[in-house]
Amino acid sequence: MKNLLPPNWQVPNLGDVDTKDKWLIPPIVDLCGRLREPGHQSHGTLASEGKAARSNGILHIVLPPDTDPILQSGSLLKGLREKAYQDGGIYLHILGALTQDLKGEQPANLAGLKQGGAIAVSNANRGFANDMVLLRTLEYAATFGLKVFFYPDEPSLSKGGVAHEGYIASFHGLQGIPWLAETIALSKQLLMVEETGLTAHFSQITCRTSVELIRWAKQKGLPITCDVAMHQLHLTDDDIEGYNANAYVLPPLRSNTDQQALIEGLQDGTIDAICSHHEPLSSSAKQAPFAECAAGISNFDTFASLGCKLVADGLLTAEQLVEKICTAPAKIAGISDYEKIGGAVLIDPNQSWTVTKDAMLSAGKNTPFMGQTLYGRVVHSYFDAIE
Repeated sequence: MKNLLPPNWQVPNLGDVDTKDKWLIPPIVDLCGRLREPGHQSHGTLASEGKAARSNGILHIVLPPDTDPILQSGSLLKGLREKAYQDGGIYLHILGALTQDLKGEQPANLAGLKQGGAIAVSNANRGFANDMVLLRTLEYAATFGLKVFFYPDEPSLSKGGVAHEGYIASFHGLQGIPWLAETIALSKQLLMVEETGLTAHFSQITCRTSVELIRWAKQKGLPITCDVAMHQLHLTDDDIEGYNANAYVLPPLRSNTDQQALIEGLQDGTIDAICSHHEPLSSSAKQAPFAECAAGISNFDTFASLGCKLVADGLLTAEQLVEKICTAPAKIAGISDYEKIGGAVLIDPNQSWTVTKDAMLSAGKNTPFMGQTLYGRVVHSYFDAIE
């Protein structure tokens, strides 16, 4: 067995489980998972998605604020965290709304959100009325010492788009989303981070220029981190060919050149973490024509396997993978009691399994990996939370 737990981490009693050729890692920390509750339980619940997460080694999940109702009241957060633990056995780390109703017009009650235990604030993937609102809101967040999570996107460039702007989108007659939609927003946000002095995290970057901009900002010493969604490391816009709705996700799958830059960014430390960007959907949500169906990929069930593939392909070492999906995300999310909560996950990096609806525990079966044989599986989780 390869022990990949951090130094001084308590090793659990492994019992009589066969540990030969397996990895023992700390609990996975997911920096972006939409669990669909509250507000969209037809796609998933805290119980269903919590079970899927735990069974796949994910114990800590960062929840964006764009639920229904929007997470803009500090009084709501404690109850939601307790329900997530009671129903699904997971630790929820909540992003509060940066602006009222996420409309990008006026700041939300940031003091109340901080008091309610929000780990950071975000406007999710919603835009702002103008740059002055963005600047003043960020200044306001800085006064409370709140970290801001950005999902960089310029709505005036991405609105109506459903795929990466390129040959594949053009061939299929789909409206494209240019890479500039991400990088223009990212450039603006980086400059405002520098101006306001706040700490920021950029989630789900997708393109080469974004990696270059993050690298430049880190070299300048800006207090920033970033992550990439796991599926961006394994899929490109080629995978939407034939109007494959299960590969429809926002931000979109980008080009092979972008994917290579993302991998290089992981390898050199520019990209700090890998998130799932889990978005479970009911079966009917993917049955409309490509441009009219709901965007999203259900990722909890395939996350560990796809991570193992990065190691098998020689793109990351096992130690680097643990850093990207466990220890670095815990630091980014400010989980001060990560080690105290403890736990461990035993992974067999060589175990094969076929992705089927029955094999997936998430209520959402919307995955472009359906029918594929993957290698790497969580064989046991040693969690102290409810079973």
